[in-house]
Order: sequence, then C-alpha cells, then structure tokens
Amino acid sequence: MGVASGRRKEDKETWRWNEEVQDSIQRTRLAKKKWDMDRTGENRQEYKELQRRVKREVSKAKQKAYDELYTRLDTREGEKDLYRLARQRDRDGKDVQQGQTEEFKVEEGLHQGSALSPFLFAMVMDQLSEEVRQESPWTMMFADDIVICSESREQVEENLERWRFVLERRGMKVSRSKTEYMCVNEREGSGTVRLQGEEVKKVQEFKYLGLTVQSNGECGKEVKKRVQAGWNGWRKVSGVLCDRKISARIKGKVYRTVVRPAMLYGLETVSLRKRQEAELEVAELKMLRFSGWKGLGTSTSEGQLMLDIWGTKLGRPD
Repeated sequence: MGVASGRRKEDKETWRWNEEVQDSIQRTRLAKKKWDMDRTGENRQEYKELQRRVKREVSKAKQKAYDELYTRLDTREGEKDLYRLARQRDRDGKDVQQGQTEEFKVEEGLHQGSALSPFLFAMVMDQLSEEVRQESPWTMMFADDIVICSESREQVEENLERWRFVLERRGMKVSRSKTEYMCVNEREGSGTVRLQGEEVKKVQEFKYLGLTVQSNGECGKEVKKRVQAGWNGWRKVSGVLCDRKISARIKGKVYRTVVRPAMLYGLETVSLRKRQEAELEVAELKMLRFSGWKGLGTSTSEGQLMLDIWGTKLGRPD
C-alpha cells in the first residue's frame, strides 16, 4: 500500500489553537451531543456556558499569536522570514508546469496594492542609500521619491550625482523628466542644476505629499486649496446646513465634523499670515450666511456669532 508522506493539511485558523483551546472545543462538542440526546434546561445551560468559554479562549489565543508575530517581525529574524517568503512567492510565480523557464529580467516597479512590497522596497533602499543618505531634513525618503536639500547649487549637483551613481550602478534609474528643483528665497541668480550635463527643470512651486510648496515660502495657494476643499465639504452637507428645521447646535456639530477638518487639513504646522487667516474667516462667514442664519447684521459681532453657533472661530488664539 505504501506510506503517505507530506504535510498534514490544516485549516488556516488551527495554528492559533493551543492545547487549552483544543480541550475546551472537545468538551463543547461533547456537551452539544449530550444536549442533542437529552434536551433539558441543565444540558442547554452547560452547552452555552462552554460555548462562551471557548470563544473567550480562542480570542485570547489569537491575540497572543498576533502579539508574538508582530514582535518577531520587529527582529532581524522576522525580516529574514519576510524576505524568504517574498523570494519563494517570486520563484513560484516563475514556475511553469512544474518546471522552470529561462531567466528573464523583471522591469516592474513597486507593486501597487501589495502589503509586502513597500516594506521590502524600504529595506532595499535603506541598504542602497546607506553610504549617501544624510539625516533629516537634508535627505528625506518617501516611497519612490527622494528629497535632497542643500544650501548651494554646487552641493545640490554633487549630492544628486552621488545618488544617481549609487542607484544606477545597482540597476535602478533616476527619472530625468520627473526630477525637479526649487530655490527657496532666491535673492540672485543661482544658475541651473545639471545632472550628467542635462539641465534639471526649475519650478516655482510643486505639490509634495499633498502640500503645495512655494519658492517664496508663502502658503497662499495651499490656503486657497483648503478653502475650496471646505466648500466642497459644505456642499456635501448643504442639505443639513440649509435646513431651517434643524437647530443651529446640530448644524454646528455637522460643520465641525465635516467642513472644518477639510479646511484645516495639513495647516496645523503652517505659519499663516493675517491675510490668509482672514481668507479662512471670510469663507466661514459666507457658509454661515448661506446656511440661513438671520442673526448677522445685529449688534453682536460676526466673530462672536461664529463662536456661539459653530463652536470655535478660525484665526489666532485670543
């Protein structure tokens, strides 16, 4: 007959079960059979109690297993396990009909939607850039983008060339069309920045990590974007804010939950000028008027009305 070999097929949940959980499950099954044979209140109560106990023990076992897993992932051994897993998955993807194809070059970039690919990419980039990477804020790495800050054009060109050499000698490529540079508070002509003799595009502003950065250090365009985002949020809930049957207190809660976070997103660390604060306050006053509040124009100031109805007022703290 022969002897079967190989791993025993297990359910994906069984690895979390310890001996205590297994014993509780066995007792629950016996109690279920006992209740099926003799449907008395005592047997039913015993079965339900064991069932609740099993659920608690399974929950504890899962939590313990997850804690141990995340603890191991933070170690060097855990990183090696992830690397071996990714390597095995890549190797299995190349197997065709239990055989191997000829070697071929993989030219894909960062896999979108994969939870493991960004982590592996970050590990590889840490190793590749170890000899040229500087501390923040002189060098900042985000996904597949790199920010290089320097105090002069010569330093920028030198650092850019070092990064290009380190990355391209290992098979990666620096995109010339997407590489841009910006001079902050430029007082006199600083020339141009070149990469291998090719001129790099100079911009006065660019959007990075969702924030518009301007060469003059201002944040006026970002404030205008935030005001527009606030109006977009206001339109989504205008049916509530413009309904006269709804109290001002409820409208204020809806406003502070939906509209105001959209207006202030990303501005917590931005140094606003009085002119930009006024733009935000004017936008709030317009929203207040469009919401049908009839108290405007009385002896009470508009700022105090906003403070009473919407809860707080934008601007500098008193």
